[in-house]
Amino acid sequence: MNLPRPCTSRIEAISSTPTSQLSTLQIGLGTSSRDAGGAERVFGELAAHLPACGVAFNGAVAEVQSSASANNASRYSFASEGSGTRARIIGARRTLSRVLESEKIDLVASHFALYSFPILDRVRRVPFVVHFHGPWSIESAIEGSDRIAAYLKHQIERLVYRSADRVITLSNAFADLVHDTYGVQRMRIHVIPGSVDLDHFGVSLSKAEARKELGWPLSRRILVSVRRLSHRMGLDLLIDAMPDVVAKNPEVLLYIGGKGPLRDALEQRVSALRLSRYVQFLGFVPEDRLPLVYRAADFNVVPTRACEGFGLVAAESLAAGTPSIVTPIGGLPEIVTPFSPDLVLRSHSTKDIAEGLIRALSGDISIPSSDECSDYAKTNFSSSLMASRTATLYRELLG
Repeated sequence: MNLPRPCTSRIEAISSTPTSQLSTLQIGLGTSSRDAGGAERVFGELAAHLPACGVAFNGAVAEVQSSASANNASRYSFASEGSGTRARIIGARRTLSRVLESEKIDLVASHFALYSFPILDRVRRVPFVVHFHGPWSIESAIEGSDRIAAYLKHQIERLVYRSADRVITLSNAFADLVHDTYGVQRMRIHVIPGSVDLDHFGVSLSKAEARKELGWPLSRRILVSVRRLSHRMGLDLLIDAMPDVVAKNPEVLLYIGGKGPLRDALEQRVSALRLSRYVQFLGFVPEDRLPLVYRAADFNVVPTRACEGFGLVAAESLAAGTPSIVTPIGGLPEIVTPFSPDLVLRSHSTKDIAEGLIRALSGDISIPSSDECSDYAKTNFSSSLMASRTATLYRELLG
């Protein structure tokens, strides 16, 4: 089943056969491979797949890690490990200016506003594209950043996004946000959904085999939620919903994976609600285990309360053959609704999360099979498709 055509985009899937070679300078947040967030993953997938579309990927990030160097995800590093913001800005200005002066660059693509901001005067000479992965200032405010810092971040974002010839978003929800919050013209905004490493997340094991591999119980209904343990991810809401879920499904078990500042508070919440038998913390889930974690579960739960531009974890779980139950936040409904609208919760409230999980576990709604999940992911979220659409937009901009 195909995603609905974005109203802001003219980009269609095309053959990846390049018509001519383009050279791009891609400015990223980081290249910590699979252990990073969605922005870094998109950056890495484009690095791996754009060259097949005739687009040379010259990556520049603050820190180049060994895993990134191995797969050619970056060529330039403009800051040392652990350096502060000022050093990164100065390093970005110096390094990126040198690259633009010494290399033949047809197009500059920004994946993080702060690192592109120092060279806005330089990018006036070449086409400039922003890959918008999320509202930096809004996310910072949600996680407790002070007003002045959030305001300065917003102003940097606004300048960068409004300087772009094109802004690529991962969803229609983020296209609306870029227009409404930062004042970018609609005609400059294009929607290109993100992608999943299908080879990595395509698990050949059955659910029972995956559970045996992980040492998980075979007889219980298992939910998983692998997220950064921070406020906007809504894990506190999911935990608060579990008493009602347990009352209807006494053998249910929720595994929460990830690390973050709320770990202690979430564990205390589980203890206070006497849910220790029903909610357990996995800690950080290594990337090589993540496909198994998704495959072993009955459902992947994404209880986000704010700022979910694409919902990569929902697509990854589908690629592993496990349905994702999501809140109606940001781009999450755009991933799940065309496939199985019953898996989109009514809201991110505790009550609606509980009711949605109870319905899914009881079989009151139609649940897609493992093969249907993986086939849907293959059709809609391949990295080659994302790269092909991106290359097409670059070429359209260059005329």
